[in-house]
Amino acid sequence: MASNAGGDHREPGNEQAVVNMYSSLRSELNQIYSKITELEMEVSEHSLVMNAIQPLDQSRRCYRMIGGVLVERTIKEVLPAVQRNKEGLEEVVGRLNEALEKKKKDIAEFEAKYKIRIRKSDSEVKDDSNRKESSAQGVLVGPASSSE
Repeated sequence: MASNAGGDHREPGNEQAVVNMYSSLRSELNQIYSKITELEMEVSEHSLVMNAIQPLDQSRRCYRMIGGVLVERTIKEVLPAVQRNKEGLEEVVGRLNEALEKKKKDIAEFEAKYKIRIRKSDSEVKDDSNRKESSAQGVLVGPASSSE
């Protein structure tokens, strides 16, 4: 996810360098997508925990994992901490979404500058044609009857 401030100012010398830079950009994009997905899952888990403990008695015992150590607290102490963590995660997801949009824009500019077009491999083309055939299978249409 390392991104250069202001973009990459190096001009690739040959076609292979362009391909390498493009694949590097795509790799960074995929890493951002993965991190966003991971953090969104954590936000979801935090929401589940909050929804589970919110209606309970605030003085009830509750256990929380802090740095690999399970500590005993009350719901009154844990709920605000879980809420703060969730808000922090949402903020990070927001920043990652901004970085994702910037990376998409950088890739689009790179594609336009070097006239890059993604070509499907033979196996993907075959898969697409198989999908079209299989989607048409299984449909039975009877003869149209004029008298009902």
